[in-house]
Amino acid sequence: MESGQVRRPWVVGVSGASGTPYAAAVLRGLLDAGESVDLVVSRASRLTLLDETGIAFRDAHWQEDLRTWLARGADGKPDTFVADVGDVRYWAAGDLAAGPSSGSYPAKGMLIVPASTASVAGVALGLSKDLLQRVASVTLKERRRLVVAVRETPLSGQTLRHMVALDEAGAVVLPASPAFYAGATHIQDLVDFVAGRVLDAAGVPHSLYRRWEGELGGSRKD
Repeated sequence: MESGQVRRPWVVGVSGASGTPYAAAVLRGLLDAGESVDLVVSRASRLTLLDETGIAFRDAHWQEDLRTWLARGADGKPDTFVADVGDVRYWAAGDLAAGPSSGSYPAKGMLIVPASTASVAGVALGLSKDLLQRVASVTLKERRRLVVAVRETPLSGQTLRHMVALDEAGAVVLPASPAFYAGATHIQDLVDFVAGRVLDAAGVPHSLYRRWEGELGGSRKD
């Protein structure tokens, strides 16, 4: 970021749903695109992250833990990626006085990846039980882009109604559903497809997956 330029980050909220590799891929994609990131990791997501990766995310050591997390592939192998977290700002989930909790904070928008049904409900109902929900509510009221990558199956009627409410409020509801036409051969390919669709919805350029070009079997010709 050039001197004197106002920093306008994307806020990435990580909820407690299964799917922490999706969040890691989105974060890497944003940073690779030169975007600034403000990160909110919910209390429940720390348990999921620990369970899925073995990484304990600690407030006092968040940069170290974030680097370790982003370096890990979806298959669990460490040191698969290299990510520069120099333009990431971390906010504790219980800090309701954090910068992004205000509409005057210059954020581009928010991506909730993955989004649990609890976070979907909280945002749809306009709750502010933690910073993640508060920032999502601010994002909607300020008419900024909100992408909600729902990770749950099957979906109950109540959750479906909450998703409709989010859509009507202006959010992009994006189920974490990988496609197979891009020629996926590894689990990372499937994760990157979902992450790429999240970035598409945010208008952030990337090269995470092979796009459909109207040719049947095109992915098998490589």
